[in-house]
Amino acid sequence: MQIRNRPRFAITPGEPAGIGPDLLLRLCQAAREEEWVAVADPALLESRARILGLNIELEPFRTDAAVTREPGRLSMLPVPLATEVTPGRLQPDNVRYVLQTLESAIDGCLDDHFDGLVTGPVHKGVINEAGVTFTGHTEFLAERTGTRQVVMMLATPGLRVALATTHLPLSAVAAAITRESLTDTLNILDDSLRNRFGLARPRILVCGLNPHAGEGGHLGREEIEVIEPVLDALRNRGMDLVGPLPADTAFTPGLLADADAVLAMYHDQGLPVLKHKGFGRAVNVTLGLPIVRTSVDHGTALELAGTGRADTGSLLYALEVARQMAKNSSSAAAD
Repeated sequence: MQIRNRPRFAITPGEPAGIGPDLLLRLCQAAREEEWVAVADPALLESRARILGLNIELEPFRTDAAVTREPGRLSMLPVPLATEVTPGRLQPDNVRYVLQTLESAIDGCLDDHFDGLVTGPVHKGVINEAGVTFTGHTEFLAERTGTRQVVMMLATPGLRVALATTHLPLSAVAAAITRESLTDTLNILDDSLRNRFGLARPRILVCGLNPHAGEGGHLGREEIEVIEPVLDALRNRGMDLVGPLPADTAFTPGLLADADAVLAMYHDQGLPVLKHKGFGRAVNVTLGLPIVRTSVDHGTALELAGTGRADTGSLLYALEVARQMAKNSSSAAAD
């Protein structure tokens, strides 16, 4: 990674008809610690700024020059829209634009122009309806960077929850949890907590798949046949793993007090707890990538686009976590 005086992040506002552009424009009204480069259509941001009553001055991004951090000014890596945007109204014609902003930002990270990527919310429905198979940022990032396996983790102050599986129907979850996949997931999670979050020996709570963690095999044998053997093998290699735990007790204060992260077996086992604790102050992190990537924890909120009422807390926290990860990554690389 190129060493800069301060971290530089590419920011993709996401769905142009949603609140992503609003959040970015409102946050850049203040001075910031790191350098931000918006990967978007300048006309979109200028139009939305007028609607919101905000002053904005856009500057072209140059790889050989410092990036502005002044209030009301923003550096741009331009990607053109296909058609004009009305806040709150989805346009399938702009799906390719959304994907191009991600591709440009990811490539910029891989080329070391940026120290990380912070993404705004996209609308999966309109992307798929436009004929593009898209299950989420996580999978798109993995494919674009050539990463075999990544781990989705959400974090809020006081709690981190990673997922053994991501965007799968519940009927497909059990078959997707294999000894190999679970081993890879825990290796990625442990390594990321050490090298991206600066934890010397992270303690990870691991949920079972079934109610009561299988009740000794009476409520399912995945714990006995898959999860327990993996945990035993990784403990022998020095990982601090607790479990498999019943998910209904894994998130109790006594267990969480000494934990650095929880690994849930599927999306809706872990994320409702995380979002109950920190919605609007949470961040989505993709672990295992060759780049730093964080994202907001919410959707496009089309009904709030252009109103000025959208909460900027999650994007602000995503930038804060990206800054911490980039710093720790630089320190780990220097060791």
